[in-house]
Amino acid sequence: MTNQISNRRELLQSGALLAAGGLLGGVAPVRAAEAAPGFDVPPIKITAVKTYLLRHTLQRAFGVSVSVPLDKTRSALLVKIETDTGLVGWGETAPVNGTQGAIDDQLGPRLIGKNPLMHRQLWRALWGANFGDALAVGALDIALNDLRGKALNLPVSALFGGRLRDRVPVYASAMNYVAGQEPETQYPREAEALVKQGFRALKMRLGRYSVAREAQVAAAVRQAVGADVKLMADGNAAYTLTSALRMGEKLNDLGFEYFEEPLPQSPKYAGYDELRQKLPLALAAGEAVDSRGSAKQLIDRRVMDIIQPDVSLCGGIGEALFISELAALSGIRTIPHCWGGAILIAATVHLLSLMPDPHWGFPTDTPMLELDQSENPWRTEIVAQPLEQREGFVAVPTGAGLGIEVDEAAVERYAV
Repeated sequence: MTNQISNRRELLQSGALLAAGGLLGGVAPVRAAEAAPGFDVPPIKITAVKTYLLRHTLQRAFGVSVSVPLDKTRSALLVKIETDTGLVGWGETAPVNGTQGAIDDQLGPRLIGKNPLMHRQLWRALWGANFGDALAVGALDIALNDLRGKALNLPVSALFGGRLRDRVPVYASAMNYVAGQEPETQYPREAEALVKQGFRALKMRLGRYSVAREAQVAAAVRQAVGADVKLMADGNAAYTLTSALRMGEKLNDLGFEYFEEPLPQSPKYAGYDELRQKLPLALAAGEAVDSRGSAKQLIDRRVMDIIQPDVSLCGGIGEALFISELAALSGIRTIPHCWGGAILIAATVHLLSLMPDPHWGFPTDTPMLELDQSENPWRTEIVAQPLEQREGFVAVPTGAGLGIEVDEAAVERYAV
């Protein structure tokens, strides 16, 4: 019996290879065991890991509810990984908590001489040596995925099994507090302009002023854009449990989609469990999760209806995708946080292309891209062709890696 099974297997393999040979123009067939005894990784070595701290002085100070005083500058941290083949990969994260030093002094040197295609090995090595610096890993993971995509001539979405959609819905992350402007006039005017640009979903910042005052601001925005435009509000940790519930009731009456992080994130999203149970509309939170482990703790506690991992803050594209799958098992939606430049935007678009809709029905709540509309030169100036929204969507890049071309001269202009 064993010999019969073995002979049958060899016969099928031979037939399949003969057919393949015919399709490939007469390539001589070989036995499967002889054709590919193992997988040979193309030879490519990382030769350098460089960081660029970018800083820009804003034309007009702006910020969120807890920005006291309003921000006068903007910064970002970029990572460039170079190889002996000339291919490079780019990543982005926030320049806080000593992340640049962690990359320059600890994690970057560990990558030198390694093959970027051995992604699982590198991912484990990065996490094992950094005592939980997910921002550093996030920047390096984005750059490594950009690099291995270019090495294999595949878009990042193909590295994770192929995208589920060719374009992703987008919402404008806008309506910040701006120096010298009152939200009563600024927010409705800004919202109207964004809708004219094609946005069908908008998010505003709230919490700097009283609930009574800002409820009127939210109502003015709703009146300005009409009932068909999705509206969301980000509280940026400016509320207590009591005031968050009061504002949530106002937002619910106005048909808002969700209320984002109204309470402080620390310690460990305390109070969110109770807030989610009492809030009349969906509660979004989790932009501060720094790994699948911390995300799982929040998911198990059910502190939110929508979780918001950021690929640059939680450890990279694969980690954010893992978190979204964990959340789906508990019936929690995922809408990633994304407040950065062109590199982070591209990485998040690839992530969104991979994430399934939260159910099997017609997709009315497909995960959305957060597209910051505030002053940010490296959203538009450091790439040859920025990703742009059209009719409320952003197309998923099809080029190799992240699918964007970084202008290194522009990066150097903003580097400090």
